[in-house]
Amino acid sequence: MTKKQNTDVPVQKNDIITATFEDLTHEGAGVAKVDGYALFVPYGLPGETAKIKVLKTKKGYGFGKMLERIEESSDRTDAPCPIYYLCGGCQLQHMTYDAQLRFKHKQVQDAMKRIGGLEDVPVHPTIGMEDPWRYRNKAQVPVGENEDGNLKAGFFQKRSHRIIDMESCIIQQGANDEAVQIVKEIADKYDIKAYEEEKHRGTLRHIVTRQANSTEQLMIILVTNGPDLPHKKNLIADIREAMPNVTSIMHNANNKRTNVIFGEKTDVIWGEEYIYDYIGDIKFAISARSFYQVNPSQTKVLYDKALEYADLQGNETVIDAYCGIGTISLFLAQKAKHVYGVEVIPEAVSDAKRNAELNKMEGVTTFAVGEAEDIVPWWHKTNGLEPDVFVVDPPRKGCDETLLQTMIDMKPEKIVYVSCNPATLARDLKILEDGGYETKEVQPVDMFPQTNHVECVSQLVRK
Repeated sequence: MTKKQNTDVPVQKNDIITATFEDLTHEGAGVAKVDGYALFVPYGLPGETAKIKVLKTKKGYGFGKMLERIEESSDRTDAPCPIYYLCGGCQLQHMTYDAQLRFKHKQVQDAMKRIGGLEDVPVHPTIGMEDPWRYRNKAQVPVGENEDGNLKAGFFQKRSHRIIDMESCIIQQGANDEAVQIVKEIADKYDIKAYEEEKHRGTLRHIVTRQANSTEQLMIILVTNGPDLPHKKNLIADIREAMPNVTSIMHNANNKRTNVIFGEKTDVIWGEEYIYDYIGDIKFAISARSFYQVNPSQTKVLYDKALEYADLQGNETVIDAYCGIGTISLFLAQKAKHVYGVEVIPEAVSDAKRNAELNKMEGVTTFAVGEAEDIVPWWHKTNGLEPDVFVVDPPRKGCDETLLQTMIDMKPEKIVYVSCNPATLARDLKILEDGGYETKEVQPVDMFPQTNHVECVSQLVRK
């Protein structure tokens, strides 16, 4: 039976059209319009004219594939990665770096206007990197098998669970790249089988590596389908011989049918439980599962801006919601009277306390486990806590609505909002504005060059 065509739209599936790209989606796809109808096409750039095949149509928009570029944008460049158009790790390598920074600035501006209704809020140009390659200090690479039965390790193809084997990822730091390849070859040597997702069998699921930028300490984490790690002693000996700079080798067991990388149990099978890194003058202990920003040089830029927006004079009480392992808290504690950090993950709070001890900041920091919207009012009620500055760095979904109301009720003079999602940032800023705050400025920071992600830090003051 032939599928009925959607006659409400000006193009149909399999049509081949010529159109000019007018804009980009937040994912970086080109937006071409046919009689006002939007077609989203990967790798198209504004100003380019292209021959496009229509792949799918919906009522308000459709999807297409670029067949041929007729006119090319000056913002286009050759992607240096040989598997860029297969791998799903990066989205913007076909854009010059200057164009990437402008795209991210516009993305934040558009979110402020469209979602937050904050047309007058200054959004500064995106702060980029001098060298936007080889910046990631952490690799999380799924493992599979080639047709010949040898192991492969790489990222998933776009919108699939097919692993694209890679020899090098040019946004990863070199030591992580090298470690992934060495572990893959050693595991192959001992005929350790890759995990098969569909059949839920096999052993090696992921190779995870972390490098401390300042100390160059390296951690390798082997994630397996269950508690067994075959040829453990040989694996350890060969990894140490091949990579004398390795500091820590860990084993994580995950036997669940899930896309989540880590299971609940992680053991040290050789070396140290932590590697140590510095951001500025602050030292951090990083465990296998600690949340730690992946771009160390831009993290310093981001945290310096947060510290600037907090404008601490030395006598302020600060609350850091979503404090993680205490990264922002300890930065703020350099200038504040006392910083209170809240985090829902118990292991992260343990790490935060350890990091405070490492930096001799136990006396000026307090960390608690729980939801910020529960802990902060309790602090207020039992200790009379009145924060001068509130700092939040939530996950992509943004702040909990109760926490936003808690901030409004507690009336700190300043709020510093660090965000990895312009859409939820704009939504939350509007709520805070309606609650008596004014957004003074927003600073985008390019933490993830070659991808569509952008981090922001915003300053709000009480009206």
